[in-house]
Amino acid sequence: MSVTISAATEQDAEQIFRLQYLCFQTEAALYGNYRIDPLVQTLDSVREEVTRDCVFVARLGEEVVGSVRGSVSEDGAAGIGKLCVHPRLQGHGIGARLLRAAESALADQHGATRFRLHTGHRSEGNLRLYRKVGYETVGTSQGADGVPMIVLEKPAGTYAATA
Repeated sequence: MSVTISAATEQDAEQIFRLQYLCFQTEAALYGNYRIDPLVQTLDSVREEVTRDCVFVARLGEEVVGSVRGSVSEDGAAGIGKLCVHPRLQGHGIGARLLRAAESALADQHGATRFRLHTGHRSEGNLRLYRKVGYETVGTSQGADGVPMIVLEKPAGTYAATA
């Protein structure tokens, strides 16, 4: 059975919520902070994002095994976030495929001119993936949870070369 990428539906919200909670445990442990946003987000908030934002899921049969979200701001920058892949399936290109799907939709359907994402400064695996698919560090910030973040960007139009 192969993994497929598709737009999320409202029916996917609960699986996304559970997957996010599972996947971000390692990030929380890396920073010793279990109050990071993906772990304290409510199911209702995930439901709102699925209906409002550009959300994609990776499916293995009926199971949601990955997800990513994005939205475009007034300045044309698409913020991409909460990329996660089930731990048993990491390292097989699913994260890059999810990123490519989100980038494509955000540029083609929502007019994004560039993509921006944030990741924790100790998240070497995340940084490796983002750099591999063309993101470059443009700055730093601090998350609301106190975790130091690295801000990465790439221009729209380079999404076709990812993964």
